[in-house]
Amino acid sequence: MNQQQDERSRIREAIDRLMAGQATRSDGSLTVVALAIEADVHRMALQKRHADLKETFYARARAETHQPPEAEKRLRKDVARLKANPKATRDSEARAWHRAEQIVLAAAVLTRQDQNAPRKLPENVIPMPGTDPR
Repeated sequence: MNQQQDERSRIREAIDRLMAGQATRSDGSLTVVALAIEADVHRMALQKRHADLKETFYARARAETHQPPEAEKRLRKDVARLKANPKATRDSEARAWHRAEQIVLAAAVLTRQDQNAPRKLPENVIPMPGTDPR
């Protein structure tokens, strides 16, 4: 049995244990992270090489628990929060743009004032001919 077949069999066994609520290595949550820990497989290997088993796990979790996986719940909560108050987001963005404009204008005024201020050169500096010695 090669390494990939061994990983796939460990993943299938881990799916069965997690769905039965008999986790031995992980916290027993129905997530890809818990599945990877339970199967003793790197999470990215599960995501890339065994994506079909990951999808099987999620489908089975939805079917047997009659609810979406934890990751989907978190994403749905975030989407709902972001959609709930778009006006506040736009207002916050407008305030940030206004503040940025104020900062740029203040910097321009300070730069202009600095250019108009007379400068006294230190005693050990001799101005080059043709330059403004301000």
